[in-house]
Amino acid sequence: MTVKSSTDYKDAPTELANPFRVDDEVTIGDAPCALVIFGASGDLTQRKLIPAVFALRQGGYVDSHNPLIGFARSSRSDEQFRAEMSEALKKFSRMRSATVEEFTAFTNDLYYQVGDYSDPETFVTLGKRLEELAEKHGTHGNCLFYLATPPSSFGMILKNLKVSGLVDESNGAFRRVVVEKPIGTDRDSARKLNLQIHDSFSEKQVFRIDHYLGKETVQNILAFRFGNGIFEPLWNRRYIDHVQITVAETIGVGSRAGYFDTAGIARDMLQSHILQLMTLIAMEPPIAIRGESIRDEKVKVLRAIKPFTRMEAIRNVVRGQYQPGVVDGADSLGYLEEEDVPTKSQTETFVALKLEIDNWRWSGVPFYIRTGKRLAKRVSQVNIVYRRPPLAFFEEFGCDAPEQNVLGIRIQPEEGISMSFVSKRPGPSFHIDPVRMDFKYSSAFAKQTPEAYERLILDAMLGEASLFAREDEVDLSWKLIDPIIESWSGANAAPLYHYQAGNWGPEESSALLERSSREWLRL
Repeated sequence: MTVKSSTDYKDAPTELANPFRVDDEVTIGDAPCALVIFGASGDLTQRKLIPAVFALRQGGYVDSHNPLIGFARSSRSDEQFRAEMSEALKKFSRMRSATVEEFTAFTNDLYYQVGDYSDPETFVTLGKRLEELAEKHGTHGNCLFYLATPPSSFGMILKNLKVSGLVDESNGAFRRVVVEKPIGTDRDSARKLNLQIHDSFSEKQVFRIDHYLGKETVQNILAFRFGNGIFEPLWNRRYIDHVQITVAETIGVGSRAGYFDTAGIARDMLQSHILQLMTLIAMEPPIAIRGESIRDEKVKVLRAIKPFTRMEAIRNVVRGQYQPGVVDGADSLGYLEEEDVPTKSQTETFVALKLEIDNWRWSGVPFYIRTGKRLAKRVSQVNIVYRRPPLAFFEEFGCDAPEQNVLGIRIQPEEGISMSFVSKRPGPSFHIDPVRMDFKYSSAFAKQTPEAYERLILDAMLGEASLFAREDEVDLSWKLIDPIIESWSGANAAPLYHYQAGNWGPEESSALLERSSREWLRL
Protein backbone atom coordinates (compact mmCIF):
# COMPACT_ATOMS: atom_id res chain seq x y z
CA MET A 1 0.00 0.00 0.00
CA THR A 2 1.28 3.44 -0.86
CA VAL A 3 0.74 5.99 1.88
CA LYS A 4 -0.93 9.13 0.54
CA SER A 5 -1.65 12.39 2.26
CA SER A 6 -5.21 13.55 2.82
CA THR A 7 -6.31 16.57 0.86
CA ASP A 8 -7.43 19.96 2.01
CA TYR A 9 -11.20 19.82 2.48
CA LYS A 10 -11.75 22.57 -0.04
CA ASP A 11 -10.29 20.41 -2.79
CA ALA A 12 -11.56 17.23 -4.37
CA PRO A 13 -10.98 14.18 -2.16
CA THR A 14 -8.08 11.88 -3.00
CA GLU A 15 -7.94 8.11 -2.65
CA LEU A 16 -7.17 7.26 0.95
CA ALA A 17 -6.73 4.10 2.96
CA ASN A 18 -10.12 2.52 3.62
CA PRO A 19 -10.91 3.10 7.31
CA PHE A 20 -13.13 0.01 7.40
CA ARG A 21 -10.46 -2.29 6.03
CA VAL A 22 -9.95 -5.86 7.14
CA ASP A 23 -6.82 -6.72 9.07
CA ASP A 24 -5.00 -8.26 6.12
CA GLU A 25 -5.14 -5.01 4.15
CA VAL A 26 -2.73 -3.22 6.49
CA THR A 27 0.61 -4.86 7.07
CA ILE A 28 4.05 -3.99 8.37
CA GLY A 29 5.67 -1.34 6.20
CA ASP A 30 2.49 0.42 5.14
CA ALA A 31 3.31 3.49 7.23
CA PRO A 32 7.04 3.84 7.96
CA CYS A 33 7.50 6.97 10.06
CA ALA A 34 8.93 8.30 13.27
CA LEU A 35 6.46 9.21 16.00
CA VAL A 36 7.43 12.17 18.18
CA ILE A 37 5.37 12.62 21.35
CA PHE A 38 5.58 16.05 22.97
CA GLY A 39 4.67 15.67 26.63
CA ALA A 40 6.30 12.26 26.92
CA SER A 41 6.48 12.41 30.71
CA GLY A 42 2.72 12.94 31.05
CA ASP A 43 -0.06 10.63 32.10
CA LEU A 44 -1.59 10.35 28.61
CA THR A 45 1.66 9.06 27.14
CA GLN A 46 2.14 6.36 29.75
CA ARG A 47 -1.48 5.24 30.08
CA LYS A 48 -2.65 5.44 26.49
CA LEU A 49 -0.14 6.33 23.78
CA ILE A 50 2.78 4.00 24.53
CA PRO A 51 0.43 1.03 25.17
CA ALA A 52 -1.39 1.82 21.92
CA VAL A 53 1.80 1.82 19.84
CA PHE A 54 2.94 -1.39 21.53
CA ALA A 55 -0.40 -3.05 20.68
CA LEU A 56 0.04 -1.97 17.06
CA ARG A 57 3.49 -3.53 17.13
CA GLN A 58 2.10 -6.78 18.54
CA GLY A 59 -0.65 -6.77 15.92
CA GLY A 60 1.87 -6.46 13.10
CA TYR A 61 0.80 -2.97 12.03
CA VAL A 62 4.06 -1.22 12.92
CA ASP A 63 7.61 -2.48 13.40
CA SER A 64 11.16 -1.16 13.70
CA HIS A 65 10.38 1.23 10.81
CA ASN A 66 8.33 3.17 13.38
CA PRO A 67 10.71 4.47 16.05
CA LEU A 68 9.30 6.68 18.79
CA ILE A 69 10.87 9.77 20.34
CA GLY A 70 9.56 11.07 23.62
CA PHE A 71 10.07 14.83 24.01
CA ALA A 72 9.74 16.55 27.40
CA ARG A 73 11.43 19.10 29.67
CA SER A 74 12.61 16.71 32.39
CA SER A 75 16.06 15.24 31.96
CA ARG A 76 16.46 11.50 31.32
CA SER A 77 18.46 9.24 29.04
CA ASP A 78 17.17 6.89 26.35
CA GLU A 79 17.71 3.99 28.76
CA GLN A 80 15.78 5.67 31.56
CA PHE A 81 12.91 6.48 29.22
CA ARG A 82 12.81 2.89 28.01
CA ALA A 83 12.74 1.58 31.56
CA GLU A 84 9.90 3.96 32.51
CA MET A 85 7.84 3.02 29.47
CA SER A 86 8.46 -0.67 30.12
CA GLU A 87 6.93 -0.23 33.58
CA ALA A 88 4.02 1.69 32.06
CA LEU A 89 3.36 -1.18 29.66
CA LYS A 90 3.26 -3.67 32.52
CA LYS A 91 0.61 -1.53 34.23
CA PHE A 92 -1.53 -0.24 31.40
CA SER A 93 -1.07 -2.32 28.25
CA ARG A 94 -3.74 -4.79 27.16
CA MET A 95 -0.77 -6.82 25.86
CA ARG A 96 0.67 -7.56 29.31
CA SER A 97 1.04 -11.22 28.37
CA ALA A 98 3.75 -10.37 25.82
CA THR A 99 7.13 -12.00 26.28
CA VAL A 100 10.20 -10.26 27.69
CA GLU A 101 11.74 -10.44 24.23
CA GLU A 102 8.74 -8.65 22.70
CA PHE A 103 8.80 -5.91 25.32
CA THR A 104 12.54 -5.46 24.79
CA ALA A 105 12.29 -5.36 21.00
CA PHE A 106 9.72 -2.58 21.28
CA THR A 107 11.44 -0.48 23.94
CA ASN A 108 14.73 -0.65 22.04
CA ASP A 109 13.04 1.49 19.39
CA LEU A 110 12.15 4.19 21.93
CA TYR A 111 14.27 7.32 22.27
CA TYR A 112 14.18 10.44 24.40
CA GLN A 113 14.78 14.12 23.62
CA VAL A 114 15.02 16.57 26.51
CA GLY A 115 14.24 20.18 25.76
CA ASP A 116 12.14 23.26 26.33
CA TYR A 117 9.21 23.80 23.99
CA SER A 118 10.17 27.46 23.66
CA ASP A 119 13.80 26.76 22.68
CA PRO A 120 14.33 26.69 18.88
CA GLU A 121 17.75 25.05 19.25
CA THR A 122 16.15 22.01 20.87
CA PHE A 123 14.06 21.51 17.74
CA VAL A 124 17.17 21.74 15.57
CA THR A 125 18.62 18.95 17.70
CA LEU A 126 15.38 17.01 17.28
CA GLY A 127 15.67 17.39 13.51
CA LYS A 128 19.18 15.91 13.55
CA ARG A 129 17.93 13.02 15.68
CA LEU A 130 15.16 12.35 13.20
CA GLU A 131 17.68 12.27 10.34
CA GLU A 132 19.72 9.69 12.25
CA LEU A 133 16.65 7.56 12.89
CA ALA A 134 15.57 7.83 9.26
CA GLU A 135 18.86 6.23 8.31
CA LYS A 136 18.79 3.64 11.10
CA HIS A 137 15.12 2.62 10.91
CA GLY A 138 14.16 3.36 7.30
CA THR A 139 11.41 5.90 8.02
CA HIS A 140 12.00 7.63 4.64
CA GLY A 141 11.92 10.92 6.58
CA ASN A 142 8.22 10.53 7.41
CA CYS A 143 7.23 11.93 10.77
CA LEU A 144 4.10 12.17 12.92
CA PHE A 145 4.19 14.76 15.72
CA TYR A 146 1.81 14.18 18.63
CA LEU A 147 0.98 17.14 20.91
CA ALA A 148 0.19 15.40 24.20
CA THR A 149 0.67 18.65 26.11
CA PRO A 150 -1.61 21.30 27.61
CA PRO A 151 -3.03 23.64 24.92
CA SER A 152 -0.91 26.48 26.36
CA SER A 153 2.15 24.76 24.87
CA PHE A 154 0.71 24.19 21.40
CA GLY A 155 1.70 27.59 20.02
CA MET A 156 5.37 27.31 21.01
CA ILE A 157 5.70 23.76 19.71
CA LEU A 158 4.01 24.54 16.39
CA LYS A 159 6.09 27.66 15.86
CA ASN A 160 9.40 25.93 16.55
CA LEU A 161 8.52 22.95 14.37
CA LYS A 162 8.10 25.42 11.52
CA VAL A 163 11.17 27.52 12.31
CA SER A 164 13.34 24.42 12.45
CA GLY A 165 12.04 23.17 9.09
CA LEU A 166 10.43 20.07 10.56
CA VAL A 167 7.08 20.64 8.83
CA ASP A 168 8.57 20.78 5.33
CA GLU A 169 7.32 18.09 2.93
CA SER A 170 9.17 19.29 -0.16
CA ASN A 171 11.42 16.22 -0.17
CA GLY A 172 8.44 13.91 -0.54
CA ALA A 173 8.29 12.77 3.08
CA PHE A 174 5.11 13.46 5.03
CA ARG A 175 5.00 15.56 8.19
CA ARG A 176 1.76 15.41 10.17
CA VAL A 177 0.59 16.65 13.54
CA VAL A 178 -1.93 15.15 15.98
CA VAL A 179 -3.58 17.73 18.22
CA GLU A 180 -5.32 16.65 21.44
CA LYS A 181 -8.47 18.37 22.63
CA PRO A 182 -9.57 20.83 23.82
CA ILE A 183 -9.53 22.77 20.57
CA GLY A 184 -10.28 26.11 22.19
CA THR A 185 -12.74 27.05 24.91
CA ASP A 186 -15.17 28.85 22.57
CA ARG A 187 -15.47 29.68 18.90
CA ASP A 188 -13.05 32.63 18.98
CA SER A 189 -10.30 30.76 20.84
CA ALA A 190 -10.74 27.72 18.58
CA ARG A 191 -10.32 29.92 15.52
CA LYS A 192 -7.17 31.47 17.02
CA LEU A 193 -5.74 28.04 17.75
CA ASN A 194 -6.52 26.84 14.23
CA LEU A 195 -4.76 29.91 12.86
CA GLN A 196 -1.71 28.95 14.94
CA ILE A 197 -1.89 25.42 13.59
CA HIS A 198 -2.20 26.59 9.99
CA ASP A 199 0.72 28.95 10.37
CA SER A 200 2.82 25.78 10.53
CA PHE A 201 0.75 22.99 8.96
CA SER A 202 -1.77 22.81 6.13
CA GLU A 203 -5.17 21.30 6.91
CA LYS A 204 -4.26 18.03 5.18
CA GLN A 205 -1.39 17.61 7.67
CA VAL A 206 -3.57 18.14 10.76
CA PHE A 207 -5.30 15.39 12.76
CA ARG A 208 -7.47 16.71 15.61
CA ILE A 209 -7.95 13.65 17.74
CA ASP A 210 -11.07 12.66 19.64
CA HIS A 211 -10.43 9.25 21.21
CA TYR A 212 -14.18 8.63 21.42
CA LEU A 213 -14.33 8.18 17.64
CA GLY A 214 -11.75 5.41 17.87
CA LYS A 215 -14.08 3.14 19.82
CA GLU A 216 -15.20 0.08 17.88
CA THR A 217 -18.93 0.66 18.31
CA VAL A 218 -18.67 4.26 17.14
CA GLN A 219 -16.86 3.09 14.01
CA ASN A 220 -19.43 0.35 13.56
CA ILE A 221 -22.29 2.86 13.29
CA LEU A 222 -21.52 3.47 9.62
CA ALA A 223 -21.07 -0.22 8.88
CA PHE A 224 -24.35 -0.97 10.68
CA ARG A 225 -26.30 1.79 8.94
CA PHE A 226 -25.01 1.45 5.42
CA GLY A 227 -24.12 -2.24 5.33
CA ASN A 228 -27.56 -3.57 6.29
CA GLY A 229 -30.44 -3.12 3.88
CA ILE A 230 -33.09 -3.56 6.60
CA PHE A 231 -32.07 -0.51 8.65
CA GLU A 232 -31.13 2.39 6.37
CA PRO A 233 -34.62 2.61 4.71
CA LEU A 234 -36.10 3.09 8.22
CA TRP A 235 -33.50 5.64 9.35
CA ASN A 236 -35.57 8.79 8.88
CA ARG A 237 -38.48 10.92 10.10
CA ARG A 238 -41.12 8.60 8.66
CA TYR A 239 -40.26 5.81 11.06
CA ILE A 240 -38.20 7.33 13.89
CA ASP A 241 -39.99 9.16 16.69
CA HIS A 242 -36.91 10.55 18.43
CA VAL A 243 -33.28 9.81 19.29
CA GLN A 244 -31.70 9.68 22.75
CA ILE A 245 -27.96 9.95 23.38
CA THR A 246 -26.66 9.36 26.91
CA VAL A 247 -23.02 9.60 27.99
CA ALA A 248 -22.99 9.03 31.75
CA GLU A 249 -20.15 8.65 34.21
CA THR A 250 -20.23 7.53 37.84
CA ILE A 251 -16.91 9.20 38.64
CA GLY A 252 -16.53 12.80 39.76
CA VAL A 253 -13.87 15.27 38.68
CA GLY A 254 -11.09 13.55 40.62
CA SER A 255 -7.70 15.14 40.00
CA ARG A 256 -8.99 17.12 37.00
CA ALA A 257 -10.81 19.77 39.05
CA GLY A 258 -8.41 22.52 37.99
CA TYR A 259 -9.22 21.93 34.32
CA PHE A 260 -12.83 20.86 34.69
CA ASP A 261 -13.99 23.85 36.73
CA THR A 262 -12.90 26.20 33.95
CA ALA A 263 -14.42 24.00 31.26
CA GLY A 264 -17.56 22.28 32.51
CA ILE A 265 -19.28 19.27 31.01
CA ALA A 266 -20.58 21.20 27.97
CA ARG A 267 -17.08 22.06 26.78
CA ASP A 268 -15.52 18.81 27.96
CA MET A 269 -18.02 16.35 26.48
CA LEU A 270 -20.82 17.97 24.50
CA GLN A 271 -18.79 20.11 22.10
CA SER A 272 -16.50 17.25 21.13
CA HIS A 273 -17.42 13.63 21.82
CA ILE A 274 -21.19 13.85 21.74
CA LEU A 275 -21.67 16.12 18.74
CA GLN A 276 -19.21 13.96 16.79
CA LEU A 277 -21.21 10.88 17.73
CA MET A 278 -24.48 12.54 16.79
CA THR A 279 -23.21 13.46 13.32
CA LEU A 280 -22.44 9.81 12.59
CA ILE A 281 -25.96 8.85 13.62
CA ALA A 282 -27.59 11.62 11.57
CA MET A 283 -25.38 11.98 8.47
CA GLU A 284 -26.41 11.13 4.92
CA PRO A 285 -24.69 8.26 3.11
CA PRO A 286 -21.25 9.46 1.98
CA ILE A 287 -20.17 8.98 -1.60
CA ALA A 288 -17.32 6.81 -0.33
CA ILE A 289 -16.26 5.35 3.02
CA ARG A 290 -13.13 7.45 3.36
CA GLY A 291 -11.85 10.67 4.85
CA GLU A 292 -13.26 13.73 3.18
CA SER A 293 -16.50 12.08 2.03
CA ILE A 294 -17.42 11.15 5.59
CA ARG A 295 -16.35 14.49 7.04
CA ASP A 296 -18.31 16.39 4.39
CA GLU A 297 -21.50 14.67 5.50
CA LYS A 298 -20.79 15.26 9.19
CA VAL A 299 -20.38 18.97 8.50
CA LYS A 300 -23.74 19.06 6.70
CA VAL A 301 -25.40 17.76 9.86
CA LEU A 302 -23.80 20.44 12.02
CA ARG A 303 -24.92 23.12 9.56
CA ALA A 304 -28.49 21.80 9.65
CA ILE A 305 -28.86 21.90 13.46
CA LYS A 306 -31.18 24.73 14.43
CA PRO A 307 -29.09 27.32 16.31
CA PHE A 308 -30.09 28.37 19.82
CA THR A 309 -31.21 31.85 20.69
CA ARG A 310 -30.71 32.79 24.33
CA MET A 311 -34.34 32.11 25.17
CA GLU A 312 -34.33 28.80 23.27
CA ALA A 313 -31.21 27.75 25.17
CA ILE A 314 -32.90 28.54 28.49
CA ARG A 315 -35.98 26.56 27.46
CA ASN A 316 -34.33 23.55 25.81
CA VAL A 317 -31.17 23.06 27.87
CA VAL A 318 -30.89 21.95 31.51
CA ARG A 319 -27.66 22.25 33.45
CA GLY A 320 -26.95 20.70 36.82
CA GLN A 321 -24.31 20.18 39.49
CA TYR A 322 -24.01 17.11 41.69
CA GLN A 323 -24.45 17.22 45.44
CA PRO A 324 -23.53 14.59 48.05
CA GLY A 325 -25.11 11.22 47.44
CA VAL A 326 -24.43 7.52 47.05
CA VAL A 327 -22.72 6.09 43.94
CA ASP A 328 -22.23 2.34 43.51
CA GLY A 329 -23.08 1.84 47.17
CA ALA A 330 -20.48 4.31 48.46
CA ASP A 331 -20.94 7.80 49.86
CA SER A 332 -19.97 10.50 47.38
CA LEU A 333 -18.93 14.10 47.89
CA GLY A 334 -20.77 16.94 46.25
CA TYR A 335 -19.00 18.89 43.51
CA LEU A 336 -18.35 21.88 45.76
CA GLU A 337 -16.68 19.59 48.29
CA GLU A 338 -14.21 18.18 45.75
CA GLU A 339 -10.57 19.14 46.15
CA ASP A 340 -9.54 22.31 44.25
CA VAL A 341 -13.15 23.25 43.39
CA PRO A 342 -14.07 26.85 44.38
CA THR A 343 -16.71 26.90 47.10
CA LYS A 344 -19.09 29.03 45.03
CA SER A 345 -18.47 27.41 41.65
CA GLN A 346 -21.32 27.54 39.15
CA THR A 347 -19.69 25.02 36.80
CA GLU A 348 -22.10 22.45 35.41
CA THR A 349 -21.40 18.74 35.86
CA PHE A 350 -24.54 17.72 33.96
CA VAL A 351 -26.25 18.97 30.85
CA ALA A 352 -29.32 17.77 28.97
CA LEU A 353 -30.72 19.35 25.83
CA LYS A 354 -33.06 18.98 22.92
CA LEU A 355 -31.67 19.49 19.41
CA GLU A 356 -33.45 19.63 16.07
CA ILE A 357 -31.89 18.94 12.69
CA ASP A 358 -33.57 20.99 10.00
CA ASN A 359 -33.18 18.80 6.94
CA TRP A 360 -35.25 16.39 4.85
CA ARG A 361 -34.28 13.24 6.77
CA TRP A 362 -34.75 14.51 10.32
CA SER A 363 -37.30 17.32 10.21
CA GLY A 364 -39.55 17.01 13.26
CA VAL A 365 -37.41 14.33 14.96
CA PRO A 366 -35.97 15.66 18.24
CA PHE A 367 -32.54 14.55 19.45
CA TYR A 368 -32.35 14.40 23.26
CA ILE A 369 -28.84 14.44 24.70
CA ARG A 370 -27.64 14.13 28.28
CA THR A 371 -24.21 13.78 29.84
CA GLY A 372 -22.90 14.16 33.33
CA LYS A 373 -20.72 13.05 36.20
CA ARG A 374 -21.69 11.15 39.35
CA LEU A 375 -24.71 9.65 37.63
CA ALA A 376 -26.43 6.36 38.43
CA LYS A 377 -24.51 4.26 35.94
CA ARG A 378 -21.47 4.38 33.69
CA VAL A 379 -22.90 4.00 30.22
CA SER A 380 -22.69 5.55 26.77
CA GLN A 381 -25.58 4.63 24.51
CA VAL A 382 -27.56 5.84 21.53
CA ASN A 383 -31.23 4.82 21.43
CA ILE A 384 -33.17 5.12 18.19
CA VAL A 385 -36.83 5.15 19.24
CA TYR A 386 -39.30 4.22 16.49
CA ARG A 387 -42.86 5.43 16.06
CA ARG A 388 -45.73 3.44 17.51
CA PRO A 389 -47.80 1.21 15.21
CA PRO A 390 -50.73 3.17 13.75
CA LEU A 391 -53.38 0.60 14.86
CA ALA A 392 -53.91 -0.46 18.46
CA PHE A 393 -56.03 -3.49 17.53
CA PHE A 394 -54.56 -5.51 20.41
CA GLU A 395 -56.95 -3.66 22.75
CA GLU A 396 -59.74 -6.14 21.99
CA PHE A 397 -57.63 -8.79 23.73
CA GLY A 398 -57.13 -6.55 26.77
CA CYS A 399 -53.52 -5.81 25.83
CA ASP A 400 -51.89 -2.47 26.33
CA ALA A 401 -50.60 -0.60 23.30
CA PRO A 402 -47.27 -2.12 22.19
CA GLU A 403 -44.13 -0.43 23.44
CA GLN A 404 -42.09 1.48 20.89
CA ASN A 405 -39.32 -0.41 19.15
CA VAL A 406 -35.90 0.75 20.27
CA LEU A 407 -32.60 0.18 18.52
CA GLY A 408 -29.83 0.60 21.11
CA ILE A 409 -26.18 1.15 20.21
CA ARG A 410 -24.05 0.77 23.32
CA ILE A 411 -20.55 2.25 23.22
CA GLN A 412 -19.47 1.50 26.79
CA PRO A 413 -18.94 -0.28 29.05
CA GLU A 414 -19.95 -3.39 27.07
CA GLU A 415 -19.99 -2.61 23.38
CA GLY A 416 -22.92 -3.96 21.42
CA ILE A 417 -26.26 -3.42 19.70
CA SER A 418 -29.75 -4.36 20.90
CA MET A 419 -33.22 -4.33 19.37
CA SER A 420 -36.49 -4.35 21.31
CA PHE A 421 -39.79 -5.51 19.84
CA VAL A 422 -43.00 -7.19 21.01
CA SER A 423 -43.92 -10.84 20.80
CA LYS A 424 -46.90 -12.96 21.80
CA ARG A 425 -46.51 -14.64 25.16
CA PRO A 426 -46.68 -18.47 24.89
CA GLY A 427 -50.05 -19.93 25.81
CA PRO A 428 -53.66 -20.11 24.66
CA SER A 429 -54.52 -16.52 25.63
CA PHE A 430 -53.34 -13.54 23.57
CA HIS A 431 -50.84 -11.40 25.45
CA ILE A 432 -47.94 -9.43 24.02
CA ASP A 433 -44.71 -8.65 25.87
CA PRO A 434 -41.60 -6.66 24.99
CA VAL A 435 -38.53 -8.76 24.20
CA ARG A 436 -34.99 -7.84 23.28
CA MET A 437 -32.25 -9.19 21.05
CA ASP A 438 -28.67 -8.42 22.04
CA PHE A 439 -25.45 -8.48 20.07
CA LYS A 440 -22.25 -8.14 22.10
CA TYR A 441 -18.82 -7.69 20.61
CA SER A 442 -17.21 -9.65 23.42
CA SER A 443 -19.22 -12.80 22.66
CA ALA A 444 -19.57 -12.44 18.88
CA PHE A 445 -15.88 -11.99 18.10
CA ALA A 446 -13.03 -13.91 19.64
CA LYS A 447 -10.64 -11.07 18.90
CA GLN A 448 -9.97 -8.65 21.74
CA THR A 449 -11.40 -5.19 21.14
CA PRO A 450 -8.56 -2.72 20.51
CA GLU A 451 -8.19 0.51 22.43
CA ALA A 452 -9.38 3.66 20.66
CA TYR A 453 -5.92 5.21 20.45
CA GLU A 454 -4.56 2.22 18.56
CA ARG A 455 -6.85 2.80 15.62
CA LEU A 456 -6.41 6.58 15.63
CA ILE A 457 -2.61 6.55 15.79
CA LEU A 458 -2.45 4.04 12.93
CA ASP A 459 -4.88 6.10 10.85
CA ALA A 460 -2.78 9.23 11.40
CA MET A 461 0.28 7.32 10.22
CA LEU A 462 -1.64 6.24 7.12
CA GLY A 463 -3.06 9.71 6.48
CA GLU A 464 -6.65 8.50 6.90
CA ALA A 465 -8.64 11.39 8.41
CA SER A 466 -12.17 9.94 8.65
CA LEU A 467 -12.15 9.74 12.44
CA PHE A 468 -10.52 13.11 13.05
CA ALA A 469 -12.26 16.47 13.36
CA ARG A 470 -11.82 18.89 10.46
CA GLU A 471 -11.42 22.63 11.05
CA ASP A 472 -14.96 23.45 9.92
CA GLU A 473 -16.40 20.71 12.17
CA VAL A 474 -14.74 22.31 15.18
CA ASP A 475 -15.92 25.78 14.18
CA LEU A 476 -19.55 24.73 13.66
CA SER A 477 -19.70 22.77 16.90
CA TRP A 478 -18.55 25.83 18.85
CA LYS A 479 -21.07 27.95 16.96
CA LEU A 480 -23.76 25.67 18.39
CA ILE A 481 -22.40 25.42 21.93
CA ASP A 482 -21.42 29.08 22.54
CA PRO A 483 -25.01 30.41 22.83
CA ILE A 484 -25.80 27.67 25.35
CA ILE A 485 -22.86 28.59 27.56
CA GLU A 486 -23.61 32.30 27.18
CA SER A 487 -27.17 31.68 28.42
CA TRP A 488 -25.70 30.58 31.75
CA SER A 489 -24.28 34.00 32.60
CA GLY A 490 -25.40 37.62 32.89
CA ALA A 491 -28.88 38.95 33.53
CA ASN A 492 -31.68 36.37 33.36
CA ALA A 493 -29.18 33.51 33.32
CA ALA A 494 -30.54 30.00 33.08
CA PRO A 495 -30.74 28.36 36.52
CA LEU A 496 -28.20 25.83 37.79
CA TYR A 497 -30.16 22.88 39.15
CA HIS A 498 -28.78 20.35 41.61
CA TYR A 499 -28.99 16.58 41.76
CA GLN A 500 -27.86 13.97 44.22
CA ALA A 501 -24.84 11.96 43.17
CA GLY A 502 -26.01 8.52 42.11
CA ASN A 503 -29.17 9.47 40.22
CA TRP A 504 -29.80 10.54 36.61
CA GLY A 505 -29.39 14.29 36.98
CA PRO A 506 -31.84 17.07 37.84
CA GLU A 507 -35.55 16.27 37.66
CA GLU A 508 -35.90 19.21 35.27
CA SER A 509 -34.10 17.20 32.56
CA SER A 510 -37.13 14.90 32.34
CA ALA A 511 -39.31 17.90 31.43
CA LEU A 512 -37.50 18.19 28.09
CA LEU A 513 -39.18 14.93 27.06
CA GLU A 514 -42.36 15.13 29.11
CA ARG A 515 -43.54 18.18 27.14
CA SER A 516 -44.12 15.83 24.21
CA SER A 517 -45.20 12.79 26.26
CA ARG A 518 -41.80 11.10 26.06
CA GLU A 519 -39.39 9.92 28.74
CA TRP A 520 -35.75 8.96 29.16
CA LEU A 521 -35.33 5.23 28.56
CA ARG A 522 -34.00 3.04 31.33
CA LEU A 523 -30.38 2.04 30.70
